[in-house]
Amino acid sequence: MSSDRLSEAQRRGVRELLRIAPVIDELGARFQSAGVPLALVGGSVRDALLGRLGHDLDFTTRARPDEIERLLTGWADATWDIGRDFGTIGARKGEWTIEITTFRAESYDPESRKPTVTYGDTLEGDLGRRDFTVNALAVTLPVTQPERVFVDPYGGVTDLVAGVLRTPGTPEASFTDDPLRMLRAARFASQLGFAVAPEVVEAIRAMADRISIVSAERVRDELVKLVCGAHPRAGLELLVSTGLADQVLPELPALRLEVDEHHRHKDVYEHSLTVLEQAIAQEQRVRPDGGADFVTRFAALMHDIGKPATRRFEGGGRVTFHHHEVVGAKMTAKRMRALRFSGEQIHDVARLVELHLRFHGYGGGEWTDSAVRRYVRDAGPLLDRLHVLTRADCTTRNKRKAAALQRTYDQLEERISRLAEEEEINRIRPDLDGNAIMELLGVGPGPIVGRAWRHLLEVRLDQGPQDPEAVRAELLRWWKDQPESSG
Repeated sequence: MSSDRLSEAQRRGVRELLRIAPVIDELGARFQSAGVPLALVGGSVRDALLGRLGHDLDFTTRARPDEIERLLTGWADATWDIGRDFGTIGARKGEWTIEITTFRAESYDPESRKPTVTYGDTLEGDLGRRDFTVNALAVTLPVTQPERVFVDPYGGVTDLVAGVLRTPGTPEASFTDDPLRMLRAARFASQLGFAVAPEVVEAIRAMADRISIVSAERVRDELVKLVCGAHPRAGLELLVSTGLADQVLPELPALRLEVDEHHRHKDVYEHSLTVLEQAIAQEQRVRPDGGADFVTRFAALMHDIGKPATRRFEGGGRVTFHHHEVVGAKMTAKRMRALRFSGEQIHDVARLVELHLRFHGYGGGEWTDSAVRRYVRDAGPLLDRLHVLTRADCTTRNKRKAAALQRTYDQLEERISRLAEEEEINRIRPDLDGNAIMELLGVGPGPIVGRAWRHLLEVRLDQGPQDPEAVRAELLRWWKDQPESSG
């Protein structure tokens, strides 16, 4: 390990601790006056050494939740005890979000989905039960000299500087205590760009099926953090190579279609990872604040998962995947439901998967204005995300072909912008609302009104804005052809 790299980590840590000193010194003094030890711990210390500490601070203490809550009363702006069953009390102080957790151990019964929490009495014991050495770090409080003590019993700083994920004890024991740690290894590989130690990889490979006892919600939360990390490919490749993806996201390894000399086609798995990376490179279109957009990223990852189920070998060595976007959308929704995603997220990701091929019907720009309007209407509020996904889906190595596709999509976006200026295309609706339809046709609320509204919407999409008299005439013409009309 380079002493220069270690020194830089130390300097970053000191700078970050000085930055947060006002809040942690006050909190540390409060616990100290009660004769209770308190330490900044885990990810907060790790991120301080990496120079990326945010406004969330984690602490640990031997105090039980009731005593933690008492010591926070009168100091914190707000407290909450949603994590009390796990020994955690939360608080807010100014811009800081604080969690204080009693020294603890977590372990799983082989048949249980929930960890059994027991309390400990020593900081070193608590650190030994953490997931990785880079998270088994602590700074006792107050942090002002001479009371400050940096605690690193498992060489976490060495591993942090080297960029390696190891477990404090054996990985087998760690993953037996909490199988979710296997998924956390992949998440940290994504977030931190760290390599996973070989013995940890082997333990994940041997124990991957144990993740099945972990609740879908906990798996989902780790998967979201992985996908939204700075290096998601690294985390996803670890999931696939160890077999963990077979348990939590089996559609991903299924993309590794065999390729032979007679049936050449893209490696769909590698293609999907590349599309994800290319979508991330354009993410500022969706998140100008620089944040990660899970919906776009997950749609990029899942957009071709319908291909294995729709693959057909045809004459001349051709391989087809007809309607894989429709099949893939249904598979995406099913997987996300199993992982307990929200209905809105399921709808948005599945809809993007369903629409990702729509642009390829544009050809060299042959779409009519009507077709462009329908493209915008069908994408709705997902249009910017669809722009990103469609552009990212071009992974050809043929530079001329890639450039032509990009130019064609530029042209489509220009047409969308022009129509938007002329027609407010993003808010297309019929020129008559339900009340006007009922009044003109002399009918009450019911299915007829919905049918009439949809007909006028199709006319609007086909022909653009219409004169009010022309719209009323079209509605009456349509009404004469309906079985309910007496005319």
